[in-house]
Amino acid sequence: MEVIILAGGLGTRLRPAVGDLPKCMAPVCNRPFLYYILLYLSRYKTIRKIILALGYRHEIIVNWIEQLQEFEFEYIFSIEDAPLGTGGAIKRALKCTTSDRALVLNGDTMFKIDLDHFARQHSQRGTRLSVALKPMKNFDRYGNVEINEQSLITTFEEKKHCVEGRINGGIYLLSEKEWMNECPENFSFETEVLQPQVKHGDICGFVYDDYFIDIGVAADYARAQNEFNRLFCNELTVNIGGYGTLF
Repeated sequence: MEVIILAGGLGTRLRPAVGDLPKCMAPVCNRPFLYYILLYLSRYKTIRKIILALGYRHEIIVNWIEQLQEFEFEYIFSIEDAPLGTGGAIKRALKCTTSDRALVLNGDTMFKIDLDHFARQHSQRGTRLSVALKPMKNFDRYGNVEINEQSLITTFEEKKHCVEGRINGGIYLLSEKEWMNECPENFSFETEVLQPQVKHGDICGFVYDDYFIDIGVAADYARAQNEFNRLFCNELTVNIGGYGTLF
């Protein structure tokens, strides 16, 4: 399986805490957030290639990856010269893939689902696109996602306060990737792919009540500092020099 990590975000809301670092490089327990995503992916023997969709301050990420020795991935850098939106970043990164499907993750989100199970569910349903959904209560930062009894997504709602629902967890599986060629070069994946595809009944949503955090705001970034040592305590290496340096 080939994985695209969307890591071109500016991290504007985190600037007071992390300066001008790309959002995926925000330090969490003395390691870049991206390190934990790679650690999570390293559990899966079927994942050998990582395509990093980069933009803002991409040289920081490239330098760090080139020093990284811990994970046995093949790394490919898909670098945009100007912001292309989430959709444009995915479309460009797909040109670096060779298989007929690709897993896409947000570089500022940790959603610790069983990716093997997610891939099996996607294959069994046979849709072009599947989305991992996280159940949540009392939220207004994300839009609610409605699904039917066949696990087909019926609605992506606008952001508003929701007492209970499901949110888009930022993990996607795309099949028959050629259909993305019809999209423009610069576009939003959420508004110009997800929402239109719902009308065609071609997106499945699978619910996983696993650990989820999005470090896009300062409060959750601070929460990650308190939780990641516990979450990854059995996997973190003792020799912190083994994962390269931030700068």
